[in-house]
This record gives sequence, C-alpha cells and structure tokens, in this order.
Amino acid sequence: MMVLWVKIGLAFLLDLALGDPRWLPHPVVIMGWFVARAEEFLRRVARTPLAQGAAGVLLTVVLVAGTYTLTDFVLDLAGLLGQPVSTVLEVLLLYTTLATRGLVEHVCDVREALRSRDLEEARRRLSRVVGRDTDHLAEAEVVRGVLETAAENTCDGVIAPLFYALMGGPPLAMAYKAVNTLDSMIGYQDERYLYFGRVAARLDDLANYLPARLTALLLMFAGALLGYPWRRAWRTVLADARRGPSPNSGFPEAAMAGLLGVRLGGPNCYRGVPSLRPFLGEEFPVPRVGDIDEAVRLVYLAAWMGLGFGMAVRFLVGRL
Repeated sequence: MMVLWVKIGLAFLLDLALGDPRWLPHPVVIMGWFVARAEEFLRRVARTPLAQGAAGVLLTVVLVAGTYTLTDFVLDLAGLLGQPVSTVLEVLLLYTTLATRGLVEHVCDVREALRSRDLEEARRRLSRVVGRDTDHLAEAEVVRGVLETAAENTCDGVIAPLFYALMGGPPLAMAYKAVNTLDSMIGYQDERYLYFGRVAARLDDLANYLPARLTALLLMFAGALLGYPWRRAWRTVLADARRGPSPNSGFPEAAMAGLLGVRLGGPNCYRGVPSLRPFLGEEFPVPRVGDIDEAVRLVYLAAWMGLGFGMAVRFLVGRL
C-alpha cells in the first residue's frame, strides 16, 4: 500500500510535467460553474443584506462540505475496484490541486510579452491571473502585478494544497480548493459581495493563515540557498506583512519584495473602484522585467522545499 506522502510526491511531479492542460477536465472548473449557477439562483431569492449573508453561508457550506464528502465517497468507490485504482485516482486528484507549473507558465507568458515590448498583450495576459483591472497599467505596474501574483499564488496554488494534502489527503486538499475558488469568485469587499461573499472570504483567510506564513518562510529559505539577502526579506516581512487589508497575502509578497529588493503594493483598481494597498518594501525601487526571472527561481525552489519538508514531516509522523 502506497503511503500518502509518496502519492503527494507523485502528484507534484505530475504537476511539473503536465501543468494544467486544457484537454483535461479540472475540478476547479466544475466548482466555478457550480458557484456561478448557485449565485445566480440564490440572488433571485436573497434580496436583503441578511438574506444575502445567509445565502453566502449556505453556498459556502454546501460547496466545501460537499467537495470533501464527494471526494471521500468517490475514493471509497474506487477502493472497491482495488487498491491500484484507488491509488491512481488519489494521485490524479492530488495533482489537480497543485499549480506550480501553471503559475510559472502564466508568469512567463507575461514576461515574454513585456520582453517583446507588447504592453497591451502583457496587460491582457496579466488579467488572466489577477483580480485587479489591468487595462491601463504601466510596465512597472504590470511587473509588480506579476511578482505579487507569483508570491501569493505560491501559497494558494502550491504550499497550501500541499499542506492540506499532507494533513488530510485528497478530500481535505480538494476542500481547500473549494474554499479558494469561492474566495476568488465571491470573496470581494465591494457592494455586490459585501454580504454574500463575507463568509467565503473569512474562511479563505482562515484556511490560508498558516500556509501563507509557511510560504514566506520557504521563500526566505529558498532565497538563502540561492544567495539572496534573506535577512532583508525577514525585516521586510516583520515591518510590512501585516499592513495590508489581507491577513495573509502580505507575508509571501513581503518576503518576495525583500528578497528581490523591489517595492510591491500601492494603488490598484478593482472593477473600476480604486484601492490603495500599503507599500511592501517602500524604500526599494520599482520592479523591472528582469526581476520576474528571479521570482520564478524562488517559486520553484520554495515549491520543492515545501514538498520535501512536508514529506519528511509526514514520514516521521508515520514512524511514531
């Protein structure tokens, strides 16, 4: 019987090899379809702020609990067909929760457009991976967006899924992806989602609390191995990580800012609404296109270190 940490390792290698091919049905796409349809239905009956809040709670509970339960049920059914079938399905499900290669590919797509001096295309490609408006961003702001999403999604797409997979296998990792999907779709703090998405946003904050801090540490460990000034990154995290509206995203972003010696944060615009985010590493210069290559190196090494550390802990726990 293959132990969990080996399955996670195989899933990680699959992610690096295949990424997120369009021909492969992805559970997150199904979750997104469900959230969109459920929101459309619930908004027809939830008119008041109280009703919208209750509808948001219902949607969150149904999707997260349903994802966990359905994953567990499907794995039980697969187990009836034999251990090899169950093991293959576990590895495939774990693989779908990881996004190391997909993240790097999106980052590099923006980088290539910037290198080609096609700012309009770089803005368009950035819009695929960030929630902010990108139509009028200057080059330095596009680079900033790339670095911030690289740092934040190292948590959301790599370290957090690994963390929950190691804690509870595919069901818990899939439940985390459900939380993450809800937050990305309805977890905004604007007028439309102030009540409807409040619980989803708070649950995402809770789910990412430990992974975000682990991601910052792993980025700094990776930076230390690659010769980056990790002490400067540590100081930046201590000074700036808690200044933003999110209790989590500031940690990996501040670590990235300190390692690269660039200023992140600042003014963003979401659906036409301006939002001023505190600077991370305010004393540093604005980022340049070349900084994207450095970020990719840090993301890859932090991902490998997160996998290795998690597997080692799971192995040692299993030996007790």
